[in-house]
Amino acid sequence: MPISESARHQPTTRADAETAQRFFDGIVNRTPLVRFGFDVDTDIRVKLENLQPIGSFKIRGAASKMLRLPDDALQQGVWTASAGNMAQGVAWCARHRGANCTVVVPESAPDAKVLAVERLGAVVRRVSRETFFDTFARRELAGVEGIFIHAFSDPDVMAGNGTIGLEILEDLPDVRVIFVPFGGGGLSCGIAGVVRSMAPGVRIIACEPETAAPLAASFRAGAATAVDFRPSFVDGAGAPRVYPEMLDLASQVVDEAIAVPLADVAAAVRLLAERCHVIAEGAGALALAAALLYPRKGPVACVVSGGNIESEWLRTILAGGTPSV
Repeated sequence: MPISESARHQPTTRADAETAQRFFDGIVNRTPLVRFGFDVDTDIRVKLENLQPIGSFKIRGAASKMLRLPDDALQQGVWTASAGNMAQGVAWCARHRGANCTVVVPESAPDAKVLAVERLGAVVRRVSRETFFDTFARRELAGVEGIFIHAFSDPDVMAGNGTIGLEILEDLPDVRVIFVPFGGGGLSCGIAGVVRSMAPGVRIIACEPETAAPLAASFRAGAATAVDFRPSFVDGAGAPRVYPEMLDLASQVVDEAIAVPLADVAAAVRLLAERCHVIAEGAGALALAAALLYPRKGPVACVVSGGNIESEWLRTILAGGTPSV
């Protein structure tokens, strides 16, 4: 599908991310970048976004978008489409602003994330997987009103995500490679844009589960490529396709896309629990799994994007298995 000039996103800049930071006070944590083990050949650091108030980096993009909106714009409420983490980010910020919030989730959304959204006061509406993914392109859904907060294809959201890039460069100025999970592309592209504007020699690698890796397929083909989508415990990353404007942007700022086997992602969840004493969800462990599977000369930073995992899946992983969905 051709992309109109009006639909194109410009890469996120350092100035964009610094503007987003002004809305973070009391909402968003500056998360630590800690060393992962001492028995690996590469100096790997993990950026622990699972330590955010909602257990995910999504609070950054939600705050960057919603806290700059005037009060009168929120009178009809807000809504978003999300498998769970952006839903929590928008619901958290809506509660902070005193606004009504509706969240559209796929039928397969994990109960742990849906219950967390409901605890924050949002109304949850379940739809088919096809309708869910179509909502990101249409930005509307019959019967849902208010301001739509896009989970990834929004400049303000990407600016919020880009603040992770600022923090990594401040804490690890000599970083050579940054591995980032890729779902819709807002996290990878937000970080990559900021890093490109500050340290263009740093390599950005996007990571997807091999059961849902359209960016890797599109990069290989040199054109937008849909893939057979299989749901997995890596529910916060991967999709059947990359949206045109995000593929256009990723092609400008992301160096490489890697598809990671589910067993390697499960192993990375276990390693993060054993060595860093933190809980990561499947998408949160993707970057580390890729860095261990395809090692690069360091220092290397891996974004642990979140820690909201179903307890049953976590039990299976800690017992040495790989959850089936």
